[in-house]
Amino acid sequence: MRASDVMNLVVPDTIVEVAADVAAAAIAEAGQAIRSGLTGALTVRTKDASGDLVTDLDLRSERIILDHIRRAFPDHRILAEESGWQDSADDSWCWIVDPLDGTNNIAIGLPVCTIGIALCHNGIPVLGIVHEPLADRTWSAVRGHGASGPDGPLWGRSRRSGSSPTLAWLQGYPVTRTDPTARALRLTLESASRRLIQLWSPLLCWIMLSRGDIDGFVGYRAGIVDLPAGALIARESGIDLTDFAGTPLADRLELPSGEVDFIAATPDALADLTFLVKSAAQVTVTGLPT
Repeated sequence: MRASDVMNLVVPDTIVEVAADVAAAAIAEAGQAIRSGLTGALTVRTKDASGDLVTDLDLRSERIILDHIRRAFPDHRILAEESGWQDSADDSWCWIVDPLDGTNNIAIGLPVCTIGIALCHNGIPVLGIVHEPLADRTWSAVRGHGASGPDGPLWGRSRRSGSSPTLAWLQGYPVTRTDPTARALRLTLESASRRLIQLWSPLLCWIMLSRGDIDGFVGYRAGIVDLPAGALIARESGIDLTDFAGTPLADRLELPSGEVDFIAATPDALADLTFLVKSAAQVTVTGLPT
C-alpha cells in the first residue's frame, strides 16, 4: 500500500514522498499487530509515577514503526512515546511516533485507540498520518497539500446545527486531578457545550475536528507526542489553532520535549471558544477533594 493511495495527495519533495510511503507501510503493519493482539491476553503495567500505562501492544507497535523508519532513514532523529528521544547525525529531520494513543482505553476494555506518525523538518511538521486500527481507517496530510481520509478530502466544517458546540478536551499527563486551571477549564467548557468529549485518544479528537464531527478542541499542557500528526491534519483541513490568548499557534515545535496549551476550532467557532477559555481564568472551583 503506497502513501499516495492512502492520502490522494501530490508530494513534490522527494524526502517527504518517500517518508509518506514508509509511514503508510509502518502504520498499516502496526495497526494489524494491534488488531491481532487485542484478540488475546493483554499485558498491562504502570510505566511511571503519573500512573500512565503501557501494554505489550504499545511496545510491539512501536518496534514495527521504528524498524521501518530506521531502515529507510537511519540518520533521522526519532521521538517515540515509549523509547523516548533518539538522536542521530541529521538534526534537521525528526520523526514523532505515538504507537498506541489510547492505551488507558485498551487497558479497561474500551476499543478506542489510534496510531500517529509525524515527520518534522527543522521542527515544523511536514507529514502526518493517523490510523484507527480497529476500524482500519487512515487519515493523513502533507504540509501545503491538504488533508485526506477514507472518504476523500477533509474540510473541517461542522456538519451539525445548533448554538451549543460539541468540544473535546485534553490535559497532559503531568496535570494532577486537583490542578485549579484544569478544573476551571473543564467546568467552563462543559457548562457551555452540548457535550465535552474526553476520549483518552487525542489523535482521534484531531480527526473528529478535521472531519467536522465536533466544533473545537482544547488542550492544556499537552505533550509534544500528542500534537504534530493530528494538528497538521487539522491545519490542512482548515482548522485554526491558537494559544489560550488567541495568538496563532506557531508551526515550529520545541523538540524533543515541551508542553503546549492550544485552542483548535473551525473558523466560525474559534472566537466563541477563545472567549470560553479566557473566561475560565475567572472561575474558581471549590468544595472538591484536594
